Amino acid sequence: MEGIIGLVCCMLCAFPLFVIGHFEKDSIEPIMFWAGDKTLKKKVKDVQGYNSDISKLYIKCAFVFVITGILCMIHFGVAMIAILLESTLGIYIAWKIYKSILSRYS
Repeated sequence: MEGIIGLVCCMLCAFPLFVIGHFEKDSIEPIMFWAGDKTLKKKVKDVQGYNSDISKLYIKCAFVFVITGILCMIHFGVAMIAILLESTLGIYIAWKIYKSILSRYS
């Protein structure tokens, strides 16, 4: 039962990331990172390139949640360790990649 709940929770986390990554990549506005930086319009020079790279980052994050959800069905304890790592180290890595993308397109 806990595996199904873990799968549903992971899919609920993955869905908005996938939607943002897939449908906002062609936007004329820069895609905001999780923190919601309102000054991106002033910072980003190449919006299309920036959005392309950020959308790839969002889709990769969604993919990690999908894999973890599947892992919940296979071995719940290992999945909980994966969720802990995603919630700590994973967010830090995503933030570092975001900063790298932002500096590349600023």
